[in-house]
Amino acid sequence: MEKINKLKEILKRERIDGYIIPKNDEFFGEYIPDHNDRLNFISNFSGSYGFALILKKKNYLFVDGRYTLQAENQSGGLFKIITIPNKMPRDILKQKKTTIGYDPRLFTTKSLSALFRDSEYIQKPLTNNLIDEIWKRKIKKNKRKFFILPDEAISQEYQSKIKKITSYLKKKKSDFLFLTASENNAWLLNIRGCDTKYTPVPFSYILIDKNKNIKFFCDLEKVSLSLKRKFQKIEFVDIGNCEKVLSKIKERKFIIDKNTCSYFFEKIISSNNKVLNFSDPIYFLKAIKGKQEIENIKKAHIFDGVALTKYLFWLKKNYQKKNITEISASQKLLKFRKKNKKFKFLSFPTISGTGPNGAIIHYKATKMTNRKLKKGDIYLVDSGGQYEFGTTDVTRTISLKNSNRRIKDIFTRVLKGHIAVANFKLEKNTSGSLIDNKARKYLRQIGLDYAHGTGHGVGYFLNVHEGPHAISKKNKVNFHLMVHSVRLELAFLKSEFLSLLCLPI
Repeated sequence: MEKINKLKEILKRERIDGYIIPKNDEFFGEYIPDHNDRLNFISNFSGSYGFALILKKKNYLFVDGRYTLQAENQSGGLFKIITIPNKMPRDILKQKKTTIGYDPRLFTTKSLSALFRDSEYIQKPLTNNLIDEIWKRKIKKNKRKFFILPDEAISQEYQSKIKKITSYLKKKKSDFLFLTASENNAWLLNIRGCDTKYTPVPFSYILIDKNKNIKFFCDLEKVSLSLKRKFQKIEFVDIGNCEKVLSKIKERKFIIDKNTCSYFFEKIISSNNKVLNFSDPIYFLKAIKGKQEIENIKKAHIFDGVALTKYLFWLKKNYQKKNITEISASQKLLKFRKKNKKFKFLSFPTISGTGPNGAIIHYKATKMTNRKLKKGDIYLVDSGGQYEFGTTDVTRTISLKNSNRRIKDIFTRVLKGHIAVANFKLEKNTSGSLIDNKARKYLRQIGLDYAHGTGHGVGYFLNVHEGPHAISKKNKVNFHLMVHSVRLELAFLKSEFLSLLCLPI
């Protein structure tokens, strides 16, 4: 409570009625370093998505349906938990003129619109991050270098990708593309980094013009001599100079990434240039995997499948004889993965939950919640690995000799839905939302549903969640029917639906 009170004192100084704190940092990636997790600091909420609204007299924590239970457990004492998109900040303070402060480096124009659309709020960008004023922490600098993918992991040379981007710029009559999604920069140049725990991205921005001139903004200490030799035509610039470089460009046409270009940078660009209403094309380009990538991802899943199979066999043999807990079980699975020399690290925090904990979406076991696996429980393990030639995400829900008839009925209905997804015939205008509806059909017959998507895209040694395609209620992005893309697209849509399936032990 003390840190919240300190923040409220600063609200008075800044003459604002409230302050909004997002989960993301300035790179808008799915996973962030612990020292940038300002939402966790102020609210104790550790989920992967959400935001807090601190007002003079009330505190709100907004999360989606995956995290409602978790948010109540972690933050319910000091925050009122609001489930989005059912309610947004504009609904909480409806018809009240209030001034809400925010850090312009942590929000996009798109995200601000979603929060404040059609409201009477006064949005006030602040120079300083208010959480940083009260959070006195030591930041241990990550000095690990960026690296180039090995030749056998590359489907398309970076020069070819750059050519596609510049052709896109000329087609759209744009002078520049400002790339602010680190995973897109990684894809473009076939490089990776170690800037987050679970995703091999290089924190960076790229400015590319229609004539193939490229500026790569990053921490220069992470750029090795070998990397510079590989990219002799690319100018590496300290990321602290990005604002200065952009400010000097005038009367040009820009395309920016509306998902990750902060309000701060967009304002700099738009004040002297014209921002065109087009998207960063890399999201769609990297969604279609090349032949080499497809073969390598199959290999990654074979390696990962061996580790998981050994784990399930070990679990079956020992859960009644040994004291196996949620945490010790996840540690054992990690040991099996580490036996493979191609394994790099986990692709997300392992979700290992038994009994009631298994019902908490994106649950993370702690010393306080850690349950023992025992006969009669349902145990869920959702985990994945990063390999230099692929990313995996596998979910299994395991019956520890549970004989409940209702559980068996739900299992059967989930299985029917999964078969419906597998048998769905893709057509030219098929979107994920159409497939998602088929997946839920049999559960809905008995009044059940689940508060998350059915499946999501998986990156290539990149993000474990990758768009723009997904099998979910609101995803309207059409699948591309090319020679091999139908099989390919579905191969990289990880089925969250599988988390509902019970594998008898």
